[in-house]
Amino acid sequence: MNSIRQDQTREYIEEKHVVTIRELQALHPDVSLMTIHRDLDALEQMGEIVKIRGGARSVRHAGDLGYEERLRENNAGKATIAEKALSLIAPHSTVFLDASTTNLMLARKLPDIDVKVFTNAPNIALELCHLVNPGITLCCGTINRKNMALSGQITLDMLENINIDLAFVGVSGCSVEAGFTCGTERDMLVKRKIIHKARTSVIMCDRAKFTRLMPYTFARFTDVDYLISDSSVPEAIRLQLEQNGVKLL
Repeated sequence: MNSIRQDQTREYIEEKHVVTIRELQALHPDVSLMTIHRDLDALEQMGEIVKIRGGARSVRHAGDLGYEERLRENNAGKATIAEKALSLIAPHSTVFLDASTTNLMLARKLPDIDVKVFTNAPNIALELCHLVNPGITLCCGTINRKNMALSGQITLDMLENINIDLAFVGVSGCSVEAGFTCGTERDMLVKRKIIHKARTSVIMCDRAKFTRLMPYTFARFTDVDYLISDSSVPEAIRLQLEQNGVKLL
């Protein structure tokens, strides 16, 4: 019976792409909330779905998740990545935080120190305004409401004229074959420019991204210096990191 119910849950998630716990309770009204969570845990261990805060999504979901869905996804993992990233930030340095919910978590954890922060994410800039000492520069551009990212030629022109010590760049997908990927050409061009301009580039990649392939590659393993993850990295990716001298945190 458990396997039948789990198959129904998996098929429902694949059809809907992203579902809430409430939807799953309606799908299986005869089982407890604890049983639904156990089913989701089992499906995640099998690589069939990814649990997010308040629900689950399909690993076969091809597009970028909506902003609200991304805010709910794996916040514990993002917090782990952010804590690791803090160890790389030195006072009086110039840091770039690109538009990602992991970098939003990093902004929330940043201590009140003297650093210069550039970002193409209005929400990150606003979050940093609660601090006194960091200098904050918001890049101009056209906003994508789906991911709260500013992009376009005006963004690229501005990036051309700044110097970055340390760049933290979020990803939507990561694989040995495609490298680091994202969902739109505009985001790809901005991320690629940021990595080109930075002395040190750091990829922020939680465990869900290792099962996801997005349309646009913005960097290869040879292009970055660090990868920070919230859990163990798949062996094939770990070997690629080692072969290209990328430090894993």
